[in-house]
Amino acid sequence: MSTDTPSDSSLDEHTAAHVAELFRAFSDTSRVRILYALSTREMNVNALAANVGISESAVSHHLRGLRQMKLVVARRGGKEVYYRIEDEHIITLFGQGVKHVQQG
Repeated sequence: MSTDTPSDSSLDEHTAAHVAELFRAFSDTSRVRILYALSTREMNVNALAANVGISESAVSHHLRGLRQMKLVVARRGGKEVYYRIEDEHIITLFGQGVKHVQQG
């Protein structure tokens, strides 16, 4: 077992629910592609839509959910709103998942 795994073999319901919610965010291909784009740099809705290849409306919908899950944060710059992943744990977890799939 990994050294990152807690020694206690039980997990309380509250923590389990939050972990399940986190992984649920990774269950949609559009959200995964948005998170991947945001793992490299801060972007606005227009740039994300062009990068991911879905409508601005769909990007906004996914960003709203990702913000509610506290996976992305927003910053207003003039008339634009820029999104980024603030938590390094999320970037690391997401990167590990991508690496796992790519390396088989």
